[in-house]
Amino acid sequence: MGYISPSIVAFIVAFVLPVVLATDTAPIPEVRAQIPQWFKTNVAPYSQRKGTLDPALDAAEAARIIVTNTSPMPKPGSQGQALAMRINGDYAAFYTCSFYGFQDTLCDDRGNHFFKDCYIEGTYDFIFGRGASLYLNTKLHAVGDGLRVITAQSRQSNTEQNGYTFVHCKITGTGTGIYLGRSWMSHPKVVYAFTEMTSVVNPSGWRENFNRAYDKTVFYGEYKCFGPGSHQEKRVPYTQDVDQNEVRPFLTLGYIKGSKWLLPPPKY
Repeated sequence: MGYISPSIVAFIVAFVLPVVLATDTAPIPEVRAQIPQWFKTNVAPYSQRKGTLDPALDAAEAARIIVTNTSPMPKPGSQGQALAMRINGDYAAFYTCSFYGFQDTLCDDRGNHFFKDCYIEGTYDFIFGRGASLYLNTKLHAVGDGLRVITAQSRQSNTEQNGYTFVHCKITGTGTGIYLGRSWMSHPKVVYAFTEMTSVVNPSGWRENFNRAYDKTVFYGEYKCFGPGSHQEKRVPYTQDVDQNEVRPFLTLGYIKGSKWLLPPPKY
């Protein structure tokens, strides 16, 4: 056997980094203290997921910004809009952001959106539109007095894949009689889960439909909410007291197709 010089012997070692698959099926835990670990597990950074994201991904992220409409508080009505922001595109995430306005503060319109640790303030319909959006650990604060409504989700048929879900949120405000939502269009879909509802929430929960036919087409769900405003005794009859199986799709990132696009907040 001939002599082989050590200098020409090469060892090739290939390091294959594991691809992390974000899951759309793990529900947000009921225990608030478990949310950070759930988020870390299910929303991995780009470096670990770039092979699994939507190849056409064009997403927007915002963190720690404040968006304010500085106009004076208007009277409710068609001339009373005080829009602070409109989202009209797919794949948008907001972390620790604040939105201040009055009527129609946030136009959450068209696309999959994610809000975490945010603050949204307004008077009437202050979250509205046709977005498919998940609000996690977000404070909803109604100002002023008189008629106040948090959501006017504008889904128009059972075939539309959109709606709002609020998980581990908190509803506060001034005055009394705040409604969780109303039927701007025929098929609104809004769910509140594990959400604290203070005494400012109207006992009926949801505003009465101006079109009685909508009583059969709205989807207003509540699941394990708490606080003096969460009691079900006087809720409108078309409120859905959803069970564990029914609420599960609203508690996962699959509701906003998160595995295709959602990334952690940027680091500063």
